[in-house]
Amino acid sequence: MEFFNICIDELGYTGNVEPNSSQLNTTGAPIAGASRLLPSWVNGWTLMTLAAALLVLAPLLVIGFSFYWPQPELWKHLHETLLAELLWNSLWLVLGVPVGTTVLGVSLAWLTSVCHFPGRRLFSWALLLPMAMPAYVLAFVFLGLFDFSGLIPTFYRNVFGHNIPLPDIRGPFGVICVLSLALFPYVYLLSRNAFLTQGKRALEAAQALGINRWQGFFRVALPMARPWIAGGVLLVLMETLADFGAVSVFNYDTFTTAIYKMWFGFFSLEGAAQLSSFLIVIAFVLLVTEQWQRRRMRYTQSGKLGQDAERVELHGWRAWGAFLYCLFVLGIAFLLPVCQLLYWGLEAFGEEFDSRYFQWLWHSLLLGLMAAVLIAAVSLVLAYARRRHPDRLTKLAVWFSGLGYALPGSVLAVGIFIPLALLDNLMIDTARDWFGWELGSVFKETVMIMLLAYLIRFLAVGHKAVDSAMQRIRPSIDEAAWLMGVKGVELLRRIHLPILSGGLATALTLAFVDVMKEMPITLMTRPFGWDTLAVKIFELTSEGEWERAAIPALFLVAAGLLPIILMVRKMEK
Repeated sequence: MEFFNICIDELGYTGNVEPNSSQLNTTGAPIAGASRLLPSWVNGWTLMTLAAALLVLAPLLVIGFSFYWPQPELWKHLHETLLAELLWNSLWLVLGVPVGTTVLGVSLAWLTSVCHFPGRRLFSWALLLPMAMPAYVLAFVFLGLFDFSGLIPTFYRNVFGHNIPLPDIRGPFGVICVLSLALFPYVYLLSRNAFLTQGKRALEAAQALGINRWQGFFRVALPMARPWIAGGVLLVLMETLADFGAVSVFNYDTFTTAIYKMWFGFFSLEGAAQLSSFLIVIAFVLLVTEQWQRRRMRYTQSGKLGQDAERVELHGWRAWGAFLYCLFVLGIAFLLPVCQLLYWGLEAFGEEFDSRYFQWLWHSLLLGLMAAVLIAAVSLVLAYARRRHPDRLTKLAVWFSGLGYALPGSVLAVGIFIPLALLDNLMIDTARDWFGWELGSVFKETVMIMLLAYLIRFLAVGHKAVDSAMQRIRPSIDEAAWLMGVKGVELLRRIHLPILSGGLATALTLAFVDVMKEMPITLMTRPFGWDTLAVKIFELTSEGEWERAAIPALFLVAAGLLPIILMVRKMEK
């Protein structure tokens, strides 16, 4: 959330103060003095960051201006039939999923980082594997296993009879369980890093004051890890509000499904945009609230718990209880779904698999590759611009360019499609009326809309990876290159790019997999006939074809394992 702190700092910025010619920027280049005709912020790099920020803000402005075209009949229909249910269902998720992910993520992080028990090293990285399982894949696997006619309820009724009913998997309980199991690795990863960097000094000092280990966890370790836990929970909330695939599989109406129905059911882009405004307001309220709560808190690192450091030894039933708890969570969140997908996939492979799957796979790979290259390139521009011109305007523009990750995919699809559709219609009418040309769709039903939406949605992911690598380059390297006559784009090409190769590879990998798994943007903006693996999963699960949906789901899970493996290797180093 460092981007939000930058934004707050910018509120006090009133203008550009032109430095004198003796000042140097981060590259060692002298900054122009009063003789310069244009303001100091007018340069190519800052203008590119402003363009990226405006690209992200455009969907927000479009959605905001949608209220100039009210839809009273649609809103009356929603108010009478669906609006209360949308609010209630969304409230259940907003309250239940963060609690579930916090309990799972924090408890597992504490066990694998501070305690020692059988299998701890294996579970420390294996518990990240559920990140490779898209929530909508986990959703239809759970329906196939735990629905009334599923394998587990049928076995349960045969053994215990009908006297003890099972909870309804299709209600809020089932959706909360699925999203919690799919999203808890966000909290687990950040919480584990927090516990590892705390060291044992604080806990030992607390024990010297008469506090036992259980009390030390709640009164010392947990408060010290609060920023990391809060960051993970915030990501979980964003993903919960943005989820479309899992709730649609469960037929559990939320704002994301209502936006889709408003667009493709009522054919009202304006109504879909107005519904999207609710999610935007909620997302920004979450951002502001999280920052406001810890605005005066300060946290420092008290030590580091290495792999070979002394840990809390668990013995007897406590050790095996920790082992079984970690195994249960890993099994139900990843191992059991993968086994079920393999079983379904092998059953349907002979009859279902044909040349169409290669086309869907090719579309998914092509979209992922094009979007990943675009995201990595823009991320590189933003990171380098912030390094060369670390003024407040550039920092503020870079922060705004990362806000797209807080916007649900369905919201971005609406916000991008409306202005491009208007521009498309204007160009078609102008060509016909002025020149007598009959043009087809220039922007609508093209891959360009999808790529723009992907760029806005996942730019923050790529920029974080590239900017983290950029921060490790010492300013003295730039200054030495400047003295040798290497500057500008040449400095970026010859000096920075070789050093940033690892960060760029991470950005490409994360963006590629995120685009492969993205469902609402692809579903709502794809050209006619441009189906992908995610779209095929949505179509098959909408018809209850779990076995047939297993084959494309296995492809997506395999693609999601790639960044997890890279992340684990990086953590081990």
